[in-house]
Amino acid sequence: MGAILDFFLHLDKHLADLMLEYQKTTYLILCLIIFCETGLVATPILPGDSLLFAAGMLTASNGILNIWLLIILLICSAILGDNVNYFIGRFFGEKVFQIKFLKKIIKREYLDKTHAFYEKHGGKTIIMARFVPIVRTFAPFAAGLGKMDYSRYITFCLGGAFLWVPLLSLAGYYFGNIPIVKNNFEKVILGIIFISILPIIISYIKSKMKPKTA
Repeated sequence: MGAILDFFLHLDKHLADLMLEYQKTTYLILCLIIFCETGLVATPILPGDSLLFAAGMLTASNGILNIWLLIILLICSAILGDNVNYFIGRFFGEKVFQIKFLKKIIKREYLDKTHAFYEKHGGKTIIMARFVPIVRTFAPFAAGLGKMDYSRYITFCLGGAFLWVPLLSLAGYYFGNIPIVKNNFEKVILGIIFISILPIIISYIKSKMKPKTA
């Protein structure tokens, strides 16, 4: 657990080392991470928001990658991941929870909370979920499981990807190297994570405050 926390809090250093070692191959590595984070229900803990911010920041400082090419590739990866996740939910659905090793990784409560989120916000969930960790991974799966019309789903899917990737990447690109941000990267990442999970916290507090029915 400590190693995972260290990776998230010092993502800028780990990603900088990765870029220096693998150069242009970093495009592929980042695309794979975003694809897995959005496309596989077994990998909801992979970095998403923080990875995009850090990638944008380092792209501006070391010049190894091109920010616009990176954004295009990551948008494609996010869309592809969401579609894979949607069709896994649509064609396999509940069977996923019968696979022994996945039972230990996938928390049923995550899917239940995503369903509740989906019921409340409808198709907008696909866009909103882009900015919420864990929900981002389970929303496409829940949409497929609920047999959401694909033409409707893909519209929200594209909208979410075209908002999420550029917004976070360009935030890192333009603001990540400001001294106060760069020197307090851990706090910035914690802030991004906190803002990302704020809807879940608010939803949890509201549910606790509601009077229980007999």
